[in-house]
Amino acid sequence: MPNLSKRATVYFDPAIHRVLKVKAAETSTSISDIIDKAIRRELLEDEEDLRAFKERASEPTISYDKLVADLKKSGKI
Repeated sequence: MPNLSKRATVYFDPAIHRVLKVKAAETSTSISDIIDKAIRRELLEDEEDLRAFKERASEPTISYDKLVADLKKSGKI
């Protein structure tokens, strides 16, 4: 794990911990590396969602009923 300097204690369900240990052994990596990569992916996904939300914030809104009516009218539902 390159240049990581902060520590945290994380508690896992025993079954999840077993899976992490097996995956770490099979991939010749540490549990810490597996968790670090998973958290980075999750945070990146959150960042992408927030960016998309910000980009679309100025779009006009429609009611749920109008949306359903439009979908029915176009034959999508």
